[in-house]
Amino acid sequence: MTRLSWFNVVSLTLGFAFLYLPMVILIIFSFNESKLVTVWAGFSTKWYGELLQNEAFLDAAWVTLRVAVFSSTIATVLGTMAAYVLVRGGRFFGRTLFSGMIYAPLVMPEVITGLSLLLLFIGIGLDRGIFTIVLAHTTFSMCYVSVVVSSRLVTFDRSLEEAALDLGCAPAEAFRLVTLPIIAPAVISGWLLAFTLSLDDLVIASFTSGPSSTTLPIKIFSSVRLGVSPEINALSTLMIAVVAVGVIIASLATKRAALQRRREEQLATQT
Repeated sequence: MTRLSWFNVVSLTLGFAFLYLPMVILIIFSFNESKLVTVWAGFSTKWYGELLQNEAFLDAAWVTLRVAVFSSTIATVLGTMAAYVLVRGGRFFGRTLFSGMIYAPLVMPEVITGLSLLLLFIGIGLDRGIFTIVLAHTTFSMCYVSVVVSSRLVTFDRSLEEAALDLGCAPAEAFRLVTLPIIAPAVISGWLLAFTLSLDDLVIASFTSGPSSTTLPIKIFSSVRLGVSPEINALSTLMIAVVAVGVIIASLATKRAALQRRREEQLATQT
């Protein structure tokens, strides 16, 4: 067993403090009684009540949730299909171009992606709104789903599919009854990752949104430019809680997939 040295402990402490101490301070001051966000005047939850009565923030939150659910669902379907083609399709004409187009949003700056989508929507005469934001978020989150699902398909035991085919299942039926249930944890993890990315996006949404489709990150950014209010702290705390729950669920799904893969390996070695 490797023992932790003082250097490692100090490095980890400073690293975690740099990453999470600002969030902790934000959460603490979201329960501040004072209107001044930097002056502590006592514990209070009134700003959460004020937030629930703010129609502008509630409308932006509703738009953000709709966009996140639709875009992550579409991205999960398309990303799973792309991953299946890349892993199971073998070598085909245009494979390099296809994989490059799938993984390009991973390394493409968000400003370039948002600007190119904006020019596309203007060129085809598509009015900006919730639909264009969903298309934009699907474009950049699909590649993340593809990476997650591909990593699971690479280690998938294809003998299970072959056994189902030998027993009379059609290829589509074998995928639905055998492959999909086994890779389901990876698919769920990809959906949660796409949902989190859509929930947090600011740059691409600012290019592709319209006057009546302001998302929550855009609303927060525009409000912060006029000064940080306690309502912003409360709203940010709620967003941190939502993202934290999503990360925990994704982590549990990943662990479940790892355990299932170990069981498959044990069954394969026994047979």
